[in-house]
Amino acid sequence: MTMELKRLIEGVEVKRVVGDSLKEVEGIAYHSKQIGKGFLFAAIRGLEADGHRFIEEAIQRGAEVIVSEEDRDVSGRTLILVPNSRQALARISSNFYRDPSSRLKLIGITGTNGKTTTTYLLESIFKKAGYTVGVLGTINYRFGQKVTPAPNTTPESLDLQRILDEMLKEGTSHVVMEVSSHALDLDRVFACQFDAAVFTNLTSEHLDYHKTLDQYFESKKKLFFDSLVKSRKKRCFAVTNIDDPRGEKIVEGIGLPIIRYGLGPTCEVAADRVTYSFDGLSCRIRTPKGDLPIRSKLIGEFNVYNILAAVSVGIGMGVSLETLKEGVDALDGVSGRFEKVENTKGIHVVVDYAHTHDALERVLSGLKRIVESETQNRGKMITVFGCGGDRDRTKRPLMGQVAGKYSDLAILTSDNPRTEDPLAILEEVERGLKSLPLKEWHPDEVESWKSKKGYLKVADRKKAIRTAVRLAQRSDTVLIAGKGHEDYQIIGKKKFPFDDRVEARKALEEK
Repeated sequence: MTMELKRLIEGVEVKRVVGDSLKEVEGIAYHSKQIGKGFLFAAIRGLEADGHRFIEEAIQRGAEVIVSEEDRDVSGRTLILVPNSRQALARISSNFYRDPSSRLKLIGITGTNGKTTTTYLLESIFKKAGYTVGVLGTINYRFGQKVTPAPNTTPESLDLQRILDEMLKEGTSHVVMEVSSHALDLDRVFACQFDAAVFTNLTSEHLDYHKTLDQYFESKKKLFFDSLVKSRKKRCFAVTNIDDPRGEKIVEGIGLPIIRYGLGPTCEVAADRVTYSFDGLSCRIRTPKGDLPIRSKLIGEFNVYNILAAVSVGIGMGVSLETLKEGVDALDGVSGRFEKVENTKGIHVVVDYAHTHDALERVLSGLKRIVESETQNRGKMITVFGCGGDRDRTKRPLMGQVAGKYSDLAILTSDNPRTEDPLAILEEVERGLKSLPLKEWHPDEVESWKSKKGYLKVADRKKAIRTAVRLAQRSDTVLIAGKGHEDYQIIGKKKFPFDDRVEARKALEEK
């Protein structure tokens, strides 16, 4: 596929064009090693490398057009000088693939927690409605018969526009996309035409990148004010969790229809009569179209909110109550999200992706509520968790506090330590545990752990999981938190095969 450069840069904010603007462009790349003859190379600034350093290599590989924020001599090629090469790449990519999002129903979901499960719920609902659905998210990108592991929650703008184009060619009608704060800050969804935007919640996360919670929030807000408001779609609308302290602020002054969801009586979409168990949840959802009885295999209060978010989108898009019910009820679960590891030992083993203190608290409080509702054989809670290396350090002691608050035994272990010393990470998490009246158990005495709430440090994650399962007895609950669906562990800069669910099953078989 080729396109004339002049047409390719329509709508792009350009400072100056140096060279021929009528030449045909054979392809686009933002990585110099993906350049082919006649390509356009967009020099974008990444988190680890600056594309402007690779302009010469791109030219040597055949680039005929260079998009740059820096004025350069490009050896007789055409230079497109722009104030923002990321926004330029997004617009150029959309033009190259003939604006695919304008021909799809596109729903963007942002927030700290709940994005992935909400996409799965909407996928199930839309399929029951007879639509052909594509999903882009943390676990994978999928449409038709294609399933691709996700290198990023939200693809880079060029990759995103290419995937949307592929989805169209496969007959996809509706696309549900997780939109991360990084993606919004880095203009990956710039030039996308959204039909709806959803806000789930906001808690402390990614402060290694955003620096402050307010900056993190401002990035999330861009989905509504930089994307949804500027969308050329008719009947755009916003969905927001009004029970979150930032839920109203994120849509304040948006000038579009808003569907508010939550547990309170003032919401357009609200839940009551909620019951929880290890087999799932049930509730009544009140909507502008009428009441909706729900029985879901999803577990915990946080999943009530995810269901409310999905139902709100469905209401906004005209899906019938019957179809909404069928779609919610049909979802058996989400990989690595409150995923039960079935066993014959009478132990509740749950694997969850919770890797922030808020997410961990939601899961643990949900588990506690379920355990307390089962008046007979009430067991103890063991939590296995850690914190990732080279990531936001401010959340480490907070996660320790949460785990210590809700657990009878917290086993502190490695997550993805990356290039940090695993023991140094454990020490930072331990500060939160030490702020509570807990006993530090040592391996040679931990068999007596039920006598006093406390914590244990086991840096090796496989050993930590085995320790938790070995110590657990019938009716106890073991939560293995932090990695969820991930089937690897990152140590240094290498990935090693590792799956919490697999390790838990092995430990249960050995018990």
